[in-house]
Amino acid sequence: MTGMRMPTTADLMSMWNASGLKEKLIFTFGMIALFRLGICLPLFGINNQFFQTIINSNNGNNIIGFLDLFSGGALRNISIFALGIGPYITSSIIIQLMAVIIPSLEKLQKEEGEAGRRKLSQYTRVFTVILAVFQSIIFVAYLAHLKGSIVAGINPTMVYISSVVSLTAGSVLVMWLSELITEKGIGNGGSLIIFAGILAGIPLYTERTSNLLTAEPSLTWNFILLMIIFFITMIFIVIMQEAVRKVIIVNPKRQVGNKVYGGVNTFIPFKLNPGGVMPIIFAIAILLFPSTVLSLVGQANLTGTAGTIFFWLNKIFNPSGATYYVIYFLMIVALTFFYASIMPNMQPKEIADNLKKYGSSIPGVKPGRPTAEALDKILTKTTFIGAIALGLIALVPAFASYATKITTFQGIGATSLIIMVGVALDLINQIRTHLLARNYETFLKD
Repeated sequence: MTGMRMPTTADLMSMWNASGLKEKLIFTFGMIALFRLGICLPLFGINNQFFQTIINSNNGNNIIGFLDLFSGGALRNISIFALGIGPYITSSIIIQLMAVIIPSLEKLQKEEGEAGRRKLSQYTRVFTVILAVFQSIIFVAYLAHLKGSIVAGINPTMVYISSVVSLTAGSVLVMWLSELITEKGIGNGGSLIIFAGILAGIPLYTERTSNLLTAEPSLTWNFILLMIIFFITMIFIVIMQEAVRKVIIVNPKRQVGNKVYGGVNTFIPFKLNPGGVMPIIFAIAILLFPSTVLSLVGQANLTGTAGTIFFWLNKIFNPSGATYYVIYFLMIVALTFFYASIMPNMQPKEIADNLKKYGSSIPGVKPGRPTAEALDKILTKTTFIGAIALGLIALVPAFASYATKITTFQGIGATSLIIMVGVALDLINQIRTHLLARNYETFLKD
């Protein structure tokens, strides 16, 4: 793996003036700014200060802190974007899983081209609305249970109805902004919205950490150790994102007239971590669903058998518990394999067919089925290593927070670190790809 030289001012100007890139960057920043503006629009009749007091009293180490990740801080402000990108991401996961299980959906995804993908996108949007309605009802019911959350003198029924409608509409608008960024901007819209929300939360984490160190100066060295661990983790994240397994391909020689073409060995690069940070985001989105439901059920003060079941389920899915992190790790591993299985450039049979079609081959492997089997073994081993490594990397910062007793970065802070680095790398790679497509190879010379 080769390094990339630091860009000069001339390189940056060339990047900015590259055909189409400037417009894409401006559009992306504009959509993110619009999203941040929506975070400042509060729900009607809700006492924002009261809710923020509850969050601050728990230092963010609860289910609300995890939900706040997908809303970019909108949940903390009880804004119309409080549900954030969560319903859309959850809907995307479910539709993709269903496309693997249901033949008709699989046909839409693999055989009907762009028209089939548009239909799947439409199904995803419809299911997003359903999830948004469900989650908004749960959230409003949770708020209603908190005494003092509704402004005095306002009809509670009107608050409930308007809040559910506003939250659902806000979630749909966030979905629309996300799709616009993906289609007309640079990078993955959903990931960038989460990335922007994490950046906006850095001052809050900094303030909490500063207050903790002021109250307990003895933790200063613990904080320095935690920062070193975070820095090393970032290095491993970069390695994970950029590492590839190269499979050598022998290309046949072709003679056209008096000239001979081909015959040069190339390679197929298989990424060690094909899903990037998406398995982590997907794992959080899936785990948030039972955690959110349990947070609502907990308000009912169940007793007897129902109470016992709730107690154990809450213990399992509590974001601060050890069991949660075991499930989190296993889900990251499973979702990494799932993400690799649906990527078009990681299908052994299709790659083998294409190699046979053009007369290319892997050294020492027969074309056709043997090539597909060889590629499948390579991809399985590569993905397994990447999945385990990604899962471990996701756990290291969280355990480091417990060990050093610097809990202000606990849970969501550790996850944020990985998502931030991963999304930033993905954005940089997309910009590099755009520059290469526009004949700006000199910007990327080693």
